[in-house]
Amino acid sequence: MAAGSRGAQVRELQARLAQLGLFDRSPTGYYASVTATSVRAFQQRQGLPRTGSVQPTAWRALRSHTRTPSHTELHPPTTRPVGTPDPRCMTGRVICISKRSNTLTWMVDGRIVSAMDVRFGSQYTPTREGVFALTFKSRHHVSTLFHTAMPYAMFFSGGQAVHYSADFAARGYRGASHGCVNVRDKTKIAALFHTAKKGTKVVVFH
Repeated sequence: MAAGSRGAQVRELQARLAQLGLFDRSPTGYYASVTATSVRAFQQRQGLPRTGSVQPTAWRALRSHTRTPSHTELHPPTTRPVGTPDPRCMTGRVICISKRSNTLTWMVDGRIVSAMDVRFGSQYTPTREGVFALTFKSRHHVSTLFHTAMPYAMFFSGGQAVHYSADFAARGYRGASHGCVNVRDKTKIAALFHTAKKGTKVVVFH
């Protein structure tokens, strides 16, 4: 395996490197620069030539130092690993939002029901942290300040809401919100919108 490779074996490679703390993203099945850097780190640790590509010797060494990845490790629910939930998320029905892992998890009695990638406001329009409750929901909301679409908006702190963002879906983390919690998976945010009720607890933490 080398840069440009793709498929199930690359996904397994990434998951095994993640077990060793050498790959800090969710497996993609595509071998690019991040994977090559992780492989070099493993090769250095094992005293092997730091080629950045996986030869049989390196693959055998990696397999001997790791276990067979689970389905969840190979196909995590978000592109970024879900972080440890805040203790305030462990009881009841909670929208648990981690700034550290850039993920939102919908939790019921301490169990993760669904998870999705999110992004936040810029340093000039930061997303507030703390414990909140959903104040109102608006399926086809349009911002009165910025005149931008905010589908599936669920407001939790003044004008700040969790909502779908077409810009986030298109541009990823190169952009930022004006303080809202942007979600790029429309199917997942739609399901959460229909499940969460007014008054549902929201925890935003770092």
